[in-house]
Formats: sequence, structure tokens, C-alpha cells
Amino acid sequence: MAQTLPDAIAWWARMRPDQPAVVLDGDTLTYAEYKAWYDRVAAMLIADGLAPGDRVAVCSLNSLAYCALIMGVIRAGGVVSPVNFRYTAREIAELCEDTEPRFAFATPEFAEKMNVTNARARSFAEIEALREGEPAVVDHDLDPEARVVIIATSGSTAKPKGVVFTNRSMTAYAANWALEETSTAAGSRIISLAPLNTSAGFVQLMHYLTQGCTLFMVPRFEPAETLKLIQEKKITCFAAVPVFFEAISALPEFDAADLSSLRLATVGGARVSRALLERYKSKGVILRQIYGQTEVGGNATIMPTHLALDEPEKCGWGGLFIELRVVRPDGSDCAPGETGEILMRSPGMMKEYWRNPEATAQAIRDGWLYSGDIGVLDKRGLLTFVDRLKDLIISGGLNISAAEVERVVCEFPGVVEALAIAAPDPKFGETPMVVYHGPVEVDVEALIAHCNDNLSNYKVPRYVAYSAEPLPRLATGKLSKPAVREAYAGAHQTLARVR
Repeated sequence: MAQTLPDAIAWWARMRPDQPAVVLDGDTLTYAEYKAWYDRVAAMLIADGLAPGDRVAVCSLNSLAYCALIMGVIRAGGVVSPVNFRYTAREIAELCEDTEPRFAFATPEFAEKMNVTNARARSFAEIEALREGEPAVVDHDLDPEARVVIIATSGSTAKPKGVVFTNRSMTAYAANWALEETSTAAGSRIISLAPLNTSAGFVQLMHYLTQGCTLFMVPRFEPAETLKLIQEKKITCFAAVPVFFEAISALPEFDAADLSSLRLATVGGARVSRALLERYKSKGVILRQIYGQTEVGGNATIMPTHLALDEPEKCGWGGLFIELRVVRPDGSDCAPGETGEILMRSPGMMKEYWRNPEATAQAIRDGWLYSGDIGVLDKRGLLTFVDRLKDLIISGGLNISAAEVERVVCEFPGVVEALAIAAPDPKFGETPMVVYHGPVEVDVEALIAHCNDNLSNYKVPRYVAYSAEPLPRLATGKLSKPAVREAYAGAHQTLARVR
């Protein structure tokens, strides 16, 4: 083996066997225990017929067993296909029709809706039972270029695309940020709020364990509990969307809190207000804006500490092995201060979109990842994110494809056409609003029930607006989302919240 994820964890299991690798709900898994557990899982999967390249679907809340299963699949040469536990049976069926998993693991609460797959159903009890036992020898050499995960990501299309990473790309991503100016060195303590089925959760697990850190998985975000954890466990790295940092800073106990252990605090998904920046600066913490996306491995750039205070809206100039460009539609580089599409290049980028060569060729051209986002570089090369070309709604850090919401809404009887746009939300930053047209108004409760049956709960619209007139269109004949955004900019203030 060489430059593989199991290689990295095996190294730390040898160097730091007793250091906690993952901590969840007070249960601790050391590096030595983690390696022994996933070796036993890998041996079981190989004995059961898992062949290199076979996919394994997994639907569960975060757990230590989930962590062991992920690495067990990778150690056996398989490909992890995390299934969003919020998905409906319809969404799961569409995902698994594409990935064709050989095995499907689900915890009891999700087993029924996972029955839509053609894979062999497996229980998490099998994984739990392997936490203890005799050491397993896995005689299987891994290919650094082998696929290790297919992460479903919401983009501008109605159906999620599967982002594929390899051993080499995921370890390269971790290596890049290990060399960053405030590196998360071995022994660092990290809070992870994201589910393992998301790109953020999965990448954080691989990223920080490759670096030899300790990952504190938090099942749900509670501001007071998170602030307590930072202080008690001397957390060194915390990344979240701005609304989470705002919720923590609004606590009465924040003023007396000791945040001196935090060496790296990053925000993404929305701009940081000057007030929030100053609030954390008073505690000795510099909030640093990031920019990235799943396809580039996660973060593409983090604003340098010494510049973040003066220019909080900027996102930095890439990484040691991550290059940034901003280009015009013809592919030529924009001049400083000129807006264009953000391009990225890194050894930590995705390999491809799963079984989608057309989308892969569109996204990766001449080695550069075309982000579909608009940005601008200043004379020093510092990036400012301007807007999304991709039609995404980002709610609480989760990406929602507007096209996917629109597809489901338009299936409802009486809806002729519909557009999904982002409405401001005090808790999640933004949330879906649907504007639809039809002969008459539809039963909104029934429409929401239809959405609940076919969309994950965080994708279901919270506001619904009816237009008696057909929705505005561009000269090309396509529906004009900019016109709808402008017309309904303040509609959330007068519309009744439907859920």
C-alpha cells in the first residue's frame, strides 16, 4: 500500500495507539482500537464476497460503528456510498439505482426505507459485534488510485450527482491543509457537526484522521453544549456556518467563556458580519472566511489570519497545492477586480462524477475544476466569492438543489410551473420558498405533504407563493429566476410559514 487512507490510520495506530481518534456521546475510540475494529470489518466483508470496486450503501446517524464500517469498506477495497438518512424511499431508490451497491447497511430506524435497494441487506449489529475480538489479518493490497467513496451532492440538476474520491485524492487534500499556516497537527482536537453522509462529515473524518487528530462528533448543534465542549476539551479547530457562530456568541455565558484553545475558526456558506467578527476577536479568535465545494475536496482556500480582520469578505488565495483562477466565458483569465467563473486545481480534487462522463467533462477541463460560481481576484490574488452560478439554496450549511425541489412541486396536480428560491431564515441562513403558477391555487397543506413524501425534510419549502399569472421568462423562453427573486424578495415577511 502507498498513500491510502488505511495507511494513514495504521501509522497513527502505531505512533499514537492510545490517542482518541473519534469521540461521540462520551464513547471514545482510540487509534489502535479503530484500526483493529475496521480490520475485522474488512475481513468479514471480503469473506462475504465484497470485491474491489464493489459499492456498499450505508444509512445511519453518526456512530462509532459507522466510522468503523466506512474504513472497513475502504480497507477491503470497496467503495462507500453514504445514504442521507433524511432521504425518502424515492430518493434512496434513485441513488441506489445509480450506484448499484452490493451490500446495504442500515440501522433499524432506516431499514424499512432502505428496502428499496436490490442490495443484500445488512445490519449494523454485525459491525457492533466486531468491536472486540481477535486481530484480523487483511491480506489485500490497496491501490492509491482506487475509488473509496461516492458522495451525493446537490447541484443545479434535478438529481444529485455522485462525487468520486480516491485514496490518493483524499490523502492529498489532508496533506495540503496539514501544511497550512495554522495547521491542525497531530493531536489537535476538532469538532465535527456534520453527518457522515454529507460531504462535510465524510471529508472531515478522512481529513482529520489522516492528520492524526481527535474528532469530537456532535450529534446535533446545541449552542450551549458546543461552547461547553470547546472549553472542556480544549478544542483547537471549529468550522461552521455563520449562524452557528452567531448562536454561540448570543449566549449569556459567552462573555466569560475561555476560547484560548481555538487556533483555527473558519466560516463558510455566507458572509461574516463585522459585528460577529469583532465579537470573536474580543475573545482572541479570528473568524476566517473559506471557499470551496465538494468537488475540490472541501475547502479550496482559507483567508490568512493576518488579513482576515481587515478584509473579512475575502477567502484567501488557495492552498500550498491548491490553485485558483477567475476566468471569462472564453476561458481567458480575468483582470484583477473583474468578475468571472472560479476555477480550481488540486491533487485533492474529485476523480469524476459517478457514471456521468458528460458532467465530468463539463466540470473538469484541462485539469481545472470549473466551479459554476462567480468570484473576483484582487491584485494580490485574494478571492472574493460573489454569487452562485449553480442554482443552490444553502440552508444551515446543507446544499439544496432548487431544480430538485421544483421537479417534485411540479408533479403535484394543479401546478403548471414553479420556481424555488431562497428566503431568509434566522436559524438556517436561508430556506426554500416556492413560487408556483396554475389555473387556481392548490391546497398548500396537501402540496407540503406531497413534498414531505418525496423530499428530505430540509428540502421541503417553508414558504409557498401563488402567482395567478404565468411566471416571467427570459428571452430564451426559460423561466426567469432573477425576476422572481426580485418580485418576491420580501414575500417571506407576509406569507404564512407552512411548516
